[in-house]
Amino acid sequence: MRLLRLAQRDCEVLEILAETGDKTHAAAGFHAQQAVEKALKALLCAHDVDFPRTHDLEGLLKRLAGTGDTPPTPVQKLRALTPYAVDFRYDDEPVRLLATGEMRAIVDEVIGFVADRLELRQENDS
Repeated sequence: MRLLRLAQRDCEVLEILAETGDKTHAAAGFHAQQAVEKALKALLCAHDVDFPRTHDLEGLLKRLAGTGDTPPTPVQKLRALTPYAVDFRYDDEPVRLLATGEMRAIVDEVIGFVADRLELRQENDS
């Protein structure tokens, strides 16, 4: 699925930026947020659930609530990523709501969960 591939691409960019240090922390956070956002939207698409144009990860998670496919990531962790897509997107000051290791863990957990669910859905549809 296209959105999941794009999420994985953002994850790869996060990995590159995480290695470069403090100067790219906000950019790494942006790509972490984007990876999770796209993965959640991929899962919503698989369930034919409409969603608005938004960067609100908590709102996307709420839309998944009725599908039975809700990632195990606590909402507080997802909420901490949202400002990287909105508030800190154009900020050149290093802002640290999460350490890059925490970002990576959240992204890996959500993308892994979504990839597993989408693969399972494809197998069931075959």
